[in-house]
Amino acid sequence: MGLSAKRFLDQAAARLESAGLEAPRREARLLLAEVLGESESAVFSQPERALGAAELARAEALLDRRLAGEPLSRIRGRREFWSLNFLIGPETLDPRPDSEALVEAVLEALPDRSQPLRLLDFGTGSGCLLLALLSELPQAQGLGVDLEAGALETAAANAKALGLDGRASFVQGDWGRGLEGCFDLIISNPPYIETAELAGLDEAVRRHDPVRALDGGADGLAAYRALLPDVRRLLEPGGLLALEIGWRQAQALRSLLADSGFDEPWLKRDLAGRDRCLLARAAK
Repeated sequence: MGLSAKRFLDQAAARLESAGLEAPRREARLLLAEVLGESESAVFSQPERALGAAELARAEALLDRRLAGEPLSRIRGRREFWSLNFLIGPETLDPRPDSEALVEAVLEALPDRSQPLRLLDFGTGSGCLLLALLSELPQAQGLGVDLEAGALETAAANAKALGLDGRASFVQGDWGRGLEGCFDLIISNPPYIETAELAGLDEAVRRHDPVRALDGGADGLAAYRALLPDVRRLLEPGGLLALEIGWRQAQALRSLLADSGFDEPWLKRDLAGRDRCLLARAAK
């Protein structure tokens, strides 16, 4: 007879706890749920279920990956963001709760969410920012741009799964090169980590998030300098720009925005109280 689900969970949770991971019992359940293709609650309710040899082998393999430091979201291939489920892949960032501050800030700046707004997302990755906003803006249309074909495939799959594919489209591009049109809102979470700081990032980020989505150049501002000319060209007068930023970059970005013809920007902080995004309107 194969190992029971309870026995596997007991052993897995003990190993995860010994490795210093938080919530080891829940992580063990989520790993087993991934193997069985069932919900966490279904796993919880079937403690005596016997695991077949193939199921046990896969569960052990996923457990080994977690113990080696791979994030649970990477192992499962998905992450919850803005209470929505998003697929993630090797070409996309793993969405962080801190980035929800940008969604909140944009919604706070829009007095009428029923307007037929046109949204543009530079470096869309999994599409989490764009699709989270579209879920709150029922008449809006959105375009996501990314350099990575794999990221665009993931974003399109997320749009379809969320029932937003009729209002979201995705194109491959290097920021706004060759892109035409006018948009009411432009958002971006570009790479903003200083190159010299990459080696000091948390190991899970350093090993599993794509470097292209992290490395912001010597001062962390290279991507902003590259995209701002396109932003100014594509944003309607009075249109809103929302940028995720590094916690020490606000002052430098204020200067870049002023030089690019934006009105006085304002900050949005995340739950930890750190500067998280900078918003500004294009001068009319």
